[in-house]
Amino acid sequence: MKNNIKKLTDFINASPSNFHAVANFKAELDKNGFVDATTSKELMPNGKYYFIKNQSSLIAFAMPKTTPVGYLIAASHSDSPTFQINNNGEIVVDEKYVKLSVTPYGGMLYSTWFDRPLSIAGKILVSENEKIKTIVVNIDRDLVMIPNLAIHMNRNANSGYEYKANKDMQPLFCNGSIKRTLLEIGADNAKVNKEDILSCELYLYNRMFPSIWGANEEFLSAPRIDDLQCAFASFQAFIKAKANTHVPVFMLCDNEEVGSDTKQGAGSEFLADVLQRINSAYGNSHTDYTIELENSLMLSCDNGHAAHPNYMEFTNSCNKPYLNGGVVIKYGIRYATDSVSEALFRKICEKNNIPVQTYANREDLPGGSTLGNISNTKVGINTIDIGAAQLAMHSSYETVGASDTDHLINAVSSFYAINLLHNGNGEYCLE
Repeated sequence: MKNNIKKLTDFINASPSNFHAVANFKAELDKNGFVDATTSKELMPNGKYYFIKNQSSLIAFAMPKTTPVGYLIAASHSDSPTFQINNNGEIVVDEKYVKLSVTPYGGMLYSTWFDRPLSIAGKILVSENEKIKTIVVNIDRDLVMIPNLAIHMNRNANSGYEYKANKDMQPLFCNGSIKRTLLEIGADNAKVNKEDILSCELYLYNRMFPSIWGANEEFLSAPRIDDLQCAFASFQAFIKAKANTHVPVFMLCDNEEVGSDTKQGAGSEFLADVLQRINSAYGNSHTDYTIELENSLMLSCDNGHAAHPNYMEFTNSCNKPYLNGGVVIKYGIRYATDSVSEALFRKICEKNNIPVQTYANREDLPGGSTLGNISNTKVGINTIDIGAAQLAMHSSYETVGASDTDHLINAVSSFYAINLLHNGNGEYCLE
């Protein structure tokens, strides 16, 4: 357990933005013999490939020697709720302070961003010898902070104060008139000239290090656990998966926190295009492809809400997941889980002694959506929503059980090892 926790926290620290998460996975894929096929025209049986879109989404897969029966897909997302830095965002206040203009990205808990070290990461695009080059940047130091207003000046702070992004959430950048702009600091970080920067996409991130805590060191808290924990666990399982009867697929999509309707989101044609290219590489027809989808299964991997010890009244009384309780199966009208996908996944976990628990929203509280249902509108595959139980979801510092990363890795590893066949009339063979 400690080994995987250390790897997870190292990955979180090295992934301050969605672009960094993809770059880190790419580096591991390269080390393990995978080939970047993003601009390649040929895929070969028995090959290992990956596609990248926008530097923020990635699909990797290993191809069997012979025509596959179907696809086994573990999908998660690279983005987390944060604040995007607006262009020309420096705001001078009384010639004594400079703050930054930001726009909320996703639905975060505003209060958790105050009074802690923050920095900025993302990507910049620069002009270089008649080409446009993308550079992933991380200003790896405590750079900005969002100071709270003292209780003496805001007596309602503990009584349900409504924070406004255009006022309360603007981070303090520097003292006095601007000496160095953010773009200049970013240019220095990327080792380019500021004048060569054509565009940038930069976000705040929490600099606090992950922490293992609790009477028995049973809890883990860190930034961006949603959804880097699931992404990390799925990737650890994928990198060891073998292409036998099925194609093991690892999918990491961007923009889940804002609806997925982008060229690199789960609502795009990205997954469908990749699967169809795999199918074509074996000389198969579109009819073959549709049959393969019937023998396929997707895990939509995104954490679920744990029962909260201080707010048990917000929990569905029949479905209460707890930290360290095992993999969570998520139910609801906005999740992809149905009776077929649940039965298949439960069978996998049962055969491999993996603990499973269930989550559903309280009956009168609609929850958030995940990429499972959204992806299903483009690729019709039996899909189940799973994840780890989590407290303080969409906080800048979230909490999970220390043992649940292992549970996720074991579940996804067991999933990649199956041979799934749909025999028709609702009968499935799971070997």
